[in-house]
Amino acid sequence: MNSRETLLKRLGIKHPVIQAPMAGVATPQLAAAVTNAGGLGSLGLGASSTDQAREMIKQTQALTAGPFNVNVFCHQPALRNAGTEAAWLRHLAPLFAEAGIAPPSSLNEIYTSFIEDKNTQEALLELKPTVVSFHFGLPAAEYIAALKKAGIYTMATATCPAEAAEIEAAGIDAIVAQGIEAGGHRGIFNTDATDERLSTAVLVRLLARQATLPIIAAGGIMDGFAMKAALDLGAAAVQFGTAFVLCPESSANNAYRETLKSGRSTQTRLTKVLSGRPARGIVNRLITFGEEQNSPPTAGYPVTYDATKRLNAAASKLGNHEFAAQWAGQGAPLARELPAAELVALIMEEGRI
Repeated sequence: MNSRETLLKRLGIKHPVIQAPMAGVATPQLAAAVTNAGGLGSLGLGASSTDQAREMIKQTQALTAGPFNVNVFCHQPALRNAGTEAAWLRHLAPLFAEAGIAPPSSLNEIYTSFIEDKNTQEALLELKPTVVSFHFGLPAAEYIAALKKAGIYTMATATCPAEAAEIEAAGIDAIVAQGIEAGGHRGIFNTDATDERLSTAVLVRLLARQATLPIIAAGGIMDGFAMKAALDLGAAAVQFGTAFVLCPESSANNAYRETLKSGRSTQTRLTKVLSGRPARGIVNRLITFGEEQNSPPTAGYPVTYDATKRLNAAASKLGNHEFAAQWAGQGAPLARELPAAELVALIMEEGRI
């Protein structure tokens, strides 16, 4: 068997289609629909509490008997700097005024990194999803060993060959090769390191030569034509994110959907303004304001996200959605508004593999 056949057999799926675990957008309904259509559905648990994670996993298990993936964030805990955080809030003060509220007096680390979240670690070992995947880094070696002992398949995101080598050395089962085109948060391990910003195609080819693990291509892939190209380059499967945002099963709100369907979807940008880590979203006033010349550095991740969420919550009540994090990859203009099962079928028809 080739790497694709081996991966599909191990995961128990029919198609080399993986729905990206988009935190805040991927729902149990979306994950189950993709799985039931022959792909691998995913849940993004990076911003969820342990109780929320448990509930989402149980809901998905009730909707499908098939496999699905749960994704967690393994970032280094926030390095707090009161001066930097205060300066960022001062910078955003005009936008808070526009939203009709005063800036908060302080910011919070709004969610805990999985590497410190023992309760969620234990919950995943108990609930045993088919796949657990990691973003921003890796958990401790003993936890990876515990997942393997429990029979759970593991995947981790790499944005460069060095990260892929670290993933392989850690005993992870598969590598998600995330190109610069990808929407949402870039999975880079160390945001202070130089980012070569490799394209999905280049990264997949480099890893096909270097790695012995199955490679899952991610970034800018929106249809079956691009999927076939990625598979021809050496990927065993393909991860689709932005492609699934317009599905009725996703939790994207109306403003997000309308922006993604508009001409604005042609302009996406990789920025730290929204969350404090590099992430690609549709350009809006918050991004352009936060990147103006002489803007101070952001408050760090995920502390910056606290400011963004508060600002957006107030502004959206006034019908202003210019401060929302509307994550999207460079392929966003190619998004189709279809039920998830129909989209999977169309992708496979286009790919003709």
